[in-house]
Amino acid sequence: MNQPSQITFTVWLRLFWIFLKVNLLTTAGPTSVGLLYKETVGTILTETQFVEAVGFSNLVPGSEALKLAMFIGYASGGIAGMFAALLGAILPPTVIMLTVASILIRFQAQDWMKHLIKGITPAVGVLMALVSWQLFRASNPKAIKWRSIVLASLAFIALYFGIPPQYVLIGAGILGVILFR
Repeated sequence: MNQPSQITFTVWLRLFWIFLKVNLLTTAGPTSVGLLYKETVGTILTETQFVEAVGFSNLVPGSEALKLAMFIGYASGGIAGMFAALLGAILPPTVIMLTVASILIRFQAQDWMKHLIKGITPAVGVLMALVSWQLFRASNPKAIKWRSIVLASLAFIALYFGIPPQYVLIGAGILGVILFR
């Protein structure tokens, strides 16, 4: 028979492993959202909870990956789950950043390094667009409704004209209350 402490320890290990894996396989907060979606929705969170977690993590300042780790860790494993998820989320980027920083400092003056960075930039944009599309579809699983298209269009226009993302999200939430009643 499983003891409650064994069950919670298993949850903590699972949270650590999920965030360790996500942060080893993806190197940026926004790009990790897609993989995190696949790892958590249906096992730890519902789709609605995941969309709420992503929305909440965009409202609060700081690293998106760490905010998601705290939110998901706490929601499924309490305070200890939050720390397990944070540890899994912090270890890979810390080791990777130390390694990359030492390489960049060593080769920063060489042309190939400048071209490498220019080549990576468009790929990051595509990854962010793909994750955005997945979240947009997840918010309306049956069909994309005109209200969602209006909200997405208004959010795009607001972001394009430099309105900070937190204000766009708050405004979209308020409009969502009005439009989806």
